[in-house]
Amino acid sequence: MSVPAFADISKSANDLLSKDFYHLSAGTIEVKSNTPNNVAFKVTGKSSHDKATSGTLEGKYSDKSLGLTLTQTWNTANALDTKIELADSLAKGLKAETAFQFLPATNSTGAKLNLTFKQSAFHGRAFFDLLKGPTANVDAVIGHEGFLAGASAGYNVQKAAVTGYSAAVGYVAPQYSAAITATDNLSVFAASYYHKVNSQVEASAKAVWNSKSGNTVGLEVASKYRLDPVSFAKAKINDRGVAAVAYNVLLRPGVTVGIGASFDTQKIDQATHKVGASFTFES
Repeated sequence: MSVPAFADISKSANDLLSKDFYHLSAGTIEVKSNTPNNVAFKVTGKSSHDKATSGTLEGKYSDKSLGLTLTQTWNTANALDTKIELADSLAKGLKAETAFQFLPATNSTGAKLNLTFKQSAFHGRAFFDLLKGPTANVDAVIGHEGFLAGASAGYNVQKAAVTGYSAAVGYVAPQYSAAITATDNLSVFAASYYHKVNSQVEASAKAVWNSKSGNTVGLEVASKYRLDPVSFAKAKINDRGVAAVAYNVLLRPGVTVGIGASFDTQKIDQATHKVGASFTFES
């Protein structure tokens, strides 16, 4: 089993708790297409519960023989992003990535360099913001027989100061995983657990404590049930009594529909509930 990146030590639990819940937007539509010459296009549109709309157009070209990926994105905020990735060309396990952003309305620019180095028992990353600061954020994870340990730190070159640090430990097995993380300069602690009960049922739980804000511990639990090979249902609830449910179905090859809703169980008689839908078309 490969060693995950620092941000992914608790990925299984976080994904079950956050992904495929469709109430966060009133409506989402995503259209994907691929061409014979290794170019992929994706168009995404979202409508928020505040009636605001946003959209993104993305084009991606890949050349697996060179390990090269070029991605260009343009969104309704009129931000132009270009990302160039080069994997396993300079060294085995090393991926270099440059990202550029241009905002025509303000003529502001951004430039970042990201490096990832991955081996069987090590996963390290470095992120450099070349124009702001400049700043650097590095993290690393080592693993052995399912046990994981990692740390991250940020550094501002201009100020010659550490901007933040975090640490995490975890254990990953084929059917379950557990992790403890300490972020925000070791002041926010989170413990998460994920369990794949069987081929149909998955469950996850996460507890979070912020040492700066008192003794209150936030708790969230979620479960996923696969109804059949083309559909599944999810549900979750947190310690504040906010519950969410979702249903996802593959109507036919290339067409997926998701619907979801959230309810504040402590304010059932108030207009705090949200409903959303998602449509994905892929060819």
